[in-house]
Amino acid sequence: MKRFAPALLVVGVLWSTGGRAMDVEHRHAEAMLQRMCSRCHAVGRTGTSPNKVAPPFRRLGENKLYDPDFMQRLQDGYSSIHRFMPTFRFGRDDAEAVVNYLRAIQEPQKPK
Repeated sequence: MKRFAPALLVVGVLWSTGGRAMDVEHRHAEAMLQRMCSRCHAVGRTGTSPNKVAPPFRRLGENKLYDPDFMQRLQDGYSSIHRFMPTFRFGRDDAEAVVNYLRAIQEPQKPK
């Protein structure tokens, strides 16, 4: 057991460091989305959207978030057909953080 202890320590440190990095990334993405989108959308894991037609971000669905074009659309300038929604552009790192955050908060899809 003693010879495995250093390896377990290294794995534990790497695991906790990776988790903290993801937590920092999620907080950063959530703060950006709060600043840019919360006027209309519920950004977090709970709450209702202030604008009744704006979906809560936790209900965007896995299909959209795993679409390879979604992150690129965030970088190119994301907008919708909704005429009141402004266009938002994210740098690559911010777009990746937003996608990771949105994936993390998704509610399970209800069967149809």
